[in-house]
Parts: sequence; C-alpha cells; structure tokens
Amino acid sequence: MGTIKDTQPSQHLSVPWFGARKMARKLINEVQNLRAQRDAAYKQLEKLGALTILQLEARRAELELEIAEQSDRISRGWSEGAARLEALKKQILAARQSIVATEDLALLQEVGIYQYRHPLTDAVAYEKALEIIENQMKSMTRKDGGAVLATTDWAVNGSVTEGRAMVRDFSKLMLRAFNAEADTLVRGLKPYKLDGALDRLRKVAETIERLGRTMKIQISEPYYQLRVSELELTSDFLQKQAEEKEAERLERERLREERKVQQEIEHERAQLEKERQHYANALQAVIAKGDQAGAMRLSEQLGEVDQKIKNVDFRAANIRAGYVYVISNIGSFGEKMVKVGMTRRLDPMDRIRELSDASVPFNFDIHALFFSKDAVGIETEMHERLASSRVNIVNRRREFFHVTPAEVKAHLGQLAGELLEFQEFPEAIEYRQCLHEQSRGFH
Repeated sequence: MGTIKDTQPSQHLSVPWFGARKMARKLINEVQNLRAQRDAAYKQLEKLGALTILQLEARRAELELEIAEQSDRISRGWSEGAARLEALKKQILAARQSIVATEDLALLQEVGIYQYRHPLTDAVAYEKALEIIENQMKSMTRKDGGAVLATTDWAVNGSVTEGRAMVRDFSKLMLRAFNAEADTLVRGLKPYKLDGALDRLRKVAETIERLGRTMKIQISEPYYQLRVSELELTSDFLQKQAEEKEAERLERERLREERKVQQEIEHERAQLEKERQHYANALQAVIAKGDQAGAMRLSEQLGEVDQKIKNVDFRAANIRAGYVYVISNIGSFGEKMVKVGMTRRLDPMDRIRELSDASVPFNFDIHALFFSKDAVGIETEMHERLASSRVNIVNRRREFFHVTPAEVKAHLGQLAGELLEFQEFPEAIEYRQCLHEQSRGFH
C-alpha cells in the first residue's frame, strides 16, 4: 500500500490513501462553516449600520451621546419634580397657616387646664379691667386716635386733599371690618377657644395690611394689642365666672346638706326628749306604787335614752364625726370605679339614696359604711392615697376613683382598723337582671 509524502522534509506527515478524501471533505466543510459565520457577522454588522471599525466607533459615539442626553433629561425631570414637590409643600404649609381652628370638637380635644393670662382676684376685678380696655379702645378709634396707620401723601386726580379723604375713608372701612371681626370673636368666646380666637384676630390684621398695602393701611400695633388683651381678659372673666358659679353651687350644696343634718339632729333630739319625759313620768308613777322591779327596768331604759341624747349632742358639736362610705355603680361607671365620701346624716342611707336618684341609670351598691368620730380625717386621707387614680383631677369635689373595691379595702383597713363589714363584690341586682334579659332577647 502506497503513501503520500510532503515535499517539505521538515514535516514528515504521512496520510493513508483511503483517508485523504475524507479529510479533504472535512476541510472543505470547515471552510464553508467559516464562510457562513463570516457572512452572518457581515449581516449583523449591516444591521448595526457599521461594516467597518470606524463606522462602529461612530455608532458607539452616537449611542453614548443619546445616553448622556437621556440621563440629562432624567436629571432635569427629577429636579423639576423635587422643585414642584417643595412648592406644593410650601403651599400646603401656607394653607394650614391661613386656616383657623374653629371646630369646637377639635378645640375640646386639645383643651388643657386653663391658664390665666391676667390672674385677678375675682370676676368683678376682670370686669373693671375690661372697662378700662374698652375706654382705651374708644379713645384710639376717634379721629387721629392711632387705631389705624396709613400713608399721608396719597393723591387723587393730582389733589392731595382728595387723596387724604380717600385714605381716611378706606382706613375707617378697614378699622370697621377689623372691629366687627373682633367683636364677633368676643361675643362667641369660650375659654377653650381663646387660642383659636387670637389666631383668627392676627390673620384678620394681616389680611387688612395686605389689602391696604397700596395706601400703607394697617391696624396699629397698640390697638391690636388692646383687642388681644380684651380677648384674654374676656376669656379669664368667663373662666373665673364659671369657677365662682361652681364654687357657689358647691357651697349651696354643702349648706343644704348641713341644714338637713341640723334638722335631723333637732328632730332626733326632740323625739328623744319626748321619749325621756315619757320614761321619767312612768318611773315616778312606778316608784310611787313601790314597784322596785319596774322602777329598775324603767331606770335602765331612761339611761339608754339619756345615752342617745348624749350621742346626738356629740354629733351636733363635733362636725368631724359622721359616716364614711365606699360605693360603686358598675352599671353606670364600670367595674373599676368607686366613690369614697362621708356624710354627717344621722341615717347615712338617706345620702346613698340621694346619690342613686334619676341622674344615674342604676342604684349605687355599698361596699363599706361605718361611723367614725373623725370621718373627715379618714375621708381626706383616703382621697390623698387614691389621688393618682382620681377621675376628675380638676374638680376635687368629685370623689370618684379608678380603683377596685379590694384596693380601697386595703387602705381602709389601715386607716379605720378592723372593719365591721366590707362587701367586696357589688350585688348590682338591676344591672345583672338587665344583662340577663338582654342575653335572653339576643338568643
């Protein structure tokens, strides 16, 4: 079998005759594949619009320029958007500043303990201070009184005189508008509305200054401050008046309670004196008959009556003596609220029944009710111990506390010693019956 030898002696490649044709076909296929890849690459380059390196570089430069322009537009869009957002925020802030809170519910939600601007002794003192301010305002609203400031060199049709007349008329109109707003605020003022009223007055003054800018018309600062003081004093007066009325009401209630106590004591003493006289007469009759056993029995009964009279006299003389009570009303106030108080009534249940009148839907339940020679002291100490749980921290005559009967029992045990009786769980019969009826109706 023969072989084909390369003419170059440095390469000693020998290929069998039977594989030469196969190898040739393989080489031809590889060449065709390379040509196909080349043609595909050319077509791809044609799609890109570039057949040469220079054309590709030019296209890349164009694309980079487009990218830069797009980035620049995006950046400008972000900047413009941020600027618009900032402008909107400023508009919202300006709108909020121009809004005056006038809704009673919104104002009541923010109300705190009233702080007096001009703390005077009583409502009469506030009335006198208001009268002084009103006289000052009347003086300033007269001609050239200084309530309004305006330009003095305004001319109309070349006439300074006509210009001054126009400025004067517009100044009167502006002052009239300002006073109308201020008077409305004063008439509708409530203590908790003071901050809103002051805010409203300031905005009215600013509006007048803005509208009168051409003629430099504005409410003078001294006159504006007078109207501010008027609002503050009016608010203080209304608050002081309300406090004095509440104090008078409580004093009337205290005096009414004292009269009831005095009437009860007088009535009880009269009854006991009548009873004593009866036993004394009976004792004399029994002694006259010589009934020693009857006399002894009547003497004991007479002694009991004398002791009762002494107790009544003690109650009349000792204003600190009385009954301390702990009551609750879960149907009206829930399970964690009690009232701790005291009464000087001879029958303390009269006071409990009064508290359970038609002003509450259910009767009060009694947890503790006991007599003490120093009921006032025990009540005061209990209130101090429960001060952090007081329901009404403004009016301390409202003796309700957010505590359970068990918590009260612990404090009372320390102050009053061993209690005769303490009912920890309220009966609340009517309330529980209502719950039962409601559950039956529901099912």
